[in-house]
Amino acid sequence: MSNSGHPKDQGDRRGLMLVISSPSGAGKTTLARKLMEEFDDIALSISVTTRPPRPGETDGVDYHFKTEDEFRGMIRRREFLEWARVFDHLYGTPRADTVAMLEAGKDVLFDVDWQGADALHDQMPRDVVSVFVLPPSIESLKSRLAARPGSTDEIVERRMRDAKAEMRHWRRYDYAIVNDDLDVAYQRLKRILLVERLKRLRQLSLEDHVRELMGEA
Repeated sequence: MSNSGHPKDQGDRRGLMLVISSPSGAGKTTLARKLMEEFDDIALSISVTTRPPRPGETDGVDYHFKTEDEFRGMIRRREFLEWARVFDHLYGTPRADTVAMLEAGKDVLFDVDWQGADALHDQMPRDVVSVFVLPPSIESLKSRLAARPGSTDEIVERRMRDAKAEMRHWRRYDYAIVNDDLDVAYQRLKRILLVERLKRLRQLSLEDHVRELMGEA
């Protein structure tokens, strides 16, 4: 769906990096998907990974699939904004792709944990807008995790421990949303996006506009 029904931005703008984090089961993936369905000028960051493609995955669409040697080469050339080892595989955010989209006025959406959010902020602090999604209660989070296919008591308990560890870092984020009602949470996330797009530093044409108003153009 196009975003043509939304208020227009004031002239040319630089895109922003919208970082959304949450404990597993709090709903960040659903919120991110709704945002991308409504706005045609926001794109999901495509990570580089050393893990093999799963059935149905496409290189350059789901991930950029690389060998470990290729990935290590990208690290040496400082081609990542952030990277990490997750279990047996490496994952990273390519710098060039992100910068190109920002300069084209396209927002980039990141689904990362608090460490990834910190790394992105360290690299590009003026571009990052971070949002942490919280569940309404521990009980509701546990119910969501237990309802997932293949869940066992052991898996749920491990994910609950991971969730509590992730939630300890919520204060590091610019915004926090409690996802009690999906529609309400989504409207709050959308308002964050629209307001952040209007920040002065992202309105690239304002300098020339003010010079013209002042007779300095």
